[in-house]
Amino acid sequence: MRILLTTVSERSHVLCMVPLAWALMNAGHEVRLASAPAMADVISSTGATAVVVGSDHTLHDALAQEDSMEHVLSDWSEPFEDSQDWETLLLKYQVAVGYALQPYNDTIVEDLVEFAQYWRPDLVIWDPMTHAGAVAAKAVGAASARLIWCVDVYSRMRQTFHTLSAAQPAGSWSDPMADWLGPQLDKYGATFDDEAVVGQWTVDLIPDSIQIELPVRRLPVRFVPYNGPAVVPGWVNRPAERPRVMLTPGVSFGKIFGTSLVPLKASLEALADLDVEVIATLNEQERDAVGTIPSNARVVDFVPLHAVLPTCAAAVHHGGFGTWSTAAVYGVPQYLVPIRVADMWIKSQQTVKYGAGLCSHPTETTAQMVRDGVRRLMEEERFQRRATALQEEIREIPGPNEVVADLVRLTREHRS
Repeated sequence: MRILLTTVSERSHVLCMVPLAWALMNAGHEVRLASAPAMADVISSTGATAVVVGSDHTLHDALAQEDSMEHVLSDWSEPFEDSQDWETLLLKYQVAVGYALQPYNDTIVEDLVEFAQYWRPDLVIWDPMTHAGAVAAKAVGAASARLIWCVDVYSRMRQTFHTLSAAQPAGSWSDPMADWLGPQLDKYGATFDDEAVVGQWTVDLIPDSIQIELPVRRLPVRFVPYNGPAVVPGWVNRPAERPRVMLTPGVSFGKIFGTSLVPLKASLEALADLDVEVIATLNEQERDAVGTIPSNARVVDFVPLHAVLPTCAAAVHHGGFGTWSTAAVYGVPQYLVPIRVADMWIKSQQTVKYGAGLCSHPTETTAQMVRDGVRRLMEEERFQRRATALQEEIREIPGPNEVVADLVRLTREHRS
């Protein structure tokens, strides 16, 4: 088969697709990974074949001008019928389309469809924010699947949208997703339906215990940590003299938003008197803001998470999907400091409910809370027990190589 994977122009989104791309290539399928020009080197450095489409988005520039990343209209953390009112939900869709989805997709959709018309993929697998992939699939009659790396607030919010809209007077509202994607699809003789929003099925990297109940067909796949080409520093492979604590604001998050949710300076100072070795991933700006580094902290610009987290007793971070998933794979209890954007808040709440971590909102998080939280994660055995249970659950999920046959079967069922 020919399989086209596509994602918005974000490095972390690309990397979570790579293990599945490898599995498909190893099984003998032709694979291409398409994104905007900024991702060309990222994709090619993984061994996948890059397809450059369109132009780079300018969303990061817009986000850098915002006083706050968190706003009620960007909060999709409770995508349930009893948590939403119709007017606010409609506004949330309008904001999501106008301020995020269009900037990400409108710059690449034309070239992506043109490539699909030339290459004729059997299956298009797209990132949950890359609806250009759904348009390309419909334009050429390919099967269409999302690859979900998050608690799937997107399909659940879509279900809530339909439920609440059904109670509204006819003709009193319009669907922002249809208003946006409908004209795109019309250009290629295709029509809008919810397959353009949620795909024909969903390749789901989130374990059942953390994922919410969804209205879509799921194909569970084990998350395989991959941080890109990297050299593991020697100290990672030497036995730690004290328990290690990972402290990271998220490399991708910092580059996108130019800020950190985790109180870095205060956290380092609060952890300074604990008998631990703190591994802090800080860029130059963050390091300068921290100032004096405590004697029990090792500050690095980057270290592969899949190499260092297996050596850690706890992790403190913002709740991003790569960091959260890697810590979960290696059974590391987590202290999460998320905002109500994307799935970070609901995923953190699910982690606390499961018993594998603790959570506090950035506006409420103090250095003392981080210190007490880290101490509890290491000293209260129940956190490690539940983190290990989550790790064992993840190990039972079929890996990328094991689901290739399922992807072939589903493709044959759905392509036209």
